[in-house]
Amino acid sequence: MSALRFGIVGAGMMAREHIRNIGLVDTARLVALADPEPSSLKASLEEAGGRWGGIATFDSVESMVAGAALDAVIVSSPNFTHRAVLEPLFDAGVHILCEKPLCTALEDARWVVDRAERHKAVFWTAMEYRFMPPAAQFVQDVRAGSVGRLVMLTIREHRFPFLVKVGDWNRFSSNTGGTMVEKCCHFFDLMRLIVNAEPVRVFCSGAMDVNHLDERYGGRQPDIIDNSFTIVDFDNGVRAMLDLCMFAEGAEQQETLTAVGDTARLEAFIPAGDLVRSLRVPLGAPKEVTKRHVPVDEAALKAGTHHGSVYYQLLAFLDAIMGTGPTVVTAMDGLRAVAIGAAAEISAREGRVVTMAELGF
Repeated sequence: MSALRFGIVGAGMMAREHIRNIGLVDTARLVALADPEPSSLKASLEEAGGRWGGIATFDSVESMVAGAALDAVIVSSPNFTHRAVLEPLFDAGVHILCEKPLCTALEDARWVVDRAERHKAVFWTAMEYRFMPPAAQFVQDVRAGSVGRLVMLTIREHRFPFLVKVGDWNRFSSNTGGTMVEKCCHFFDLMRLIVNAEPVRVFCSGAMDVNHLDERYGGRQPDIIDNSFTIVDFDNGVRAMLDLCMFAEGAEQQETLTAVGDTARLEAFIPAGDLVRSLRVPLGAPKEVTKRHVPVDEAALKAGTHHGSVYYQLLAFLDAIMGTGPTVVTAMDGLRAVAIGAAAEISAREGRVVTMAELGF
């Protein structure tokens, strides 16, 4: 079988990670890039390094669709462009992997869901954190009952600030949807997956307290949250919390997932890749703790900054295209993750609990 012909819209940092991962599989090859910024196209072509021969470049998605023979397209353009980028891709009938967040506005995300449900090819929302091997194993274990009846879920991300992007677009909530949409939709998606239920209430306490305070762009100060606590109540009674800090560059573990049930506690540490399970025991009794390491393909680790997940996601996406696997992350999954993030943004601004019913869920 000849390799599937891929195009990428948006030739920035995430595109280059996708390029490195496409290079790890024999069943895909990159044939086209679209971006209005020449420097981004140049950097992505250099990343490809002649691996697939000539790669056509375009300054728009419309010209790429018209000028290149494509089987599948990855959308990694800025968040606020997704709806405009997706429209010609839906019309072209190609398989689509759209980076998170699906869109910055709920009405746009709902439009995508409607189009995706009528799309005859695969539509996949890129939620890489599902495909980090330690996180995937954590999800599998909790869903299999390793903690008994799940009661509490905590996700912690302590990391570095947002990176610099072309035009500094990611410094403003009007472009990103806000940090709780832009960054945290990953974690809200994980919550839904692990808890296996839908949210009913969201409370977020967050602000921009450390990062970007002295930055100005055209006289405007950034307005993106850099730390927050978010509590999400689910309709099956489970409660979950996200602990986010984006000025914790020195943290040993960037992500920690903790599930506590009525019989045990399970933790996953990333990038260490360790899972630790602690059984409930009577006070004073010897602790019963087991630890195991979840391996990750070394080439996949070196291909990006998402703990190998872009590679494993690509394999699953290719399976869906070939009909040998399901569409794991749908447009509806993308919409629901954005909705929780939007509720968190409202909650942080207005200092109140936001019900998902207010947003139509």
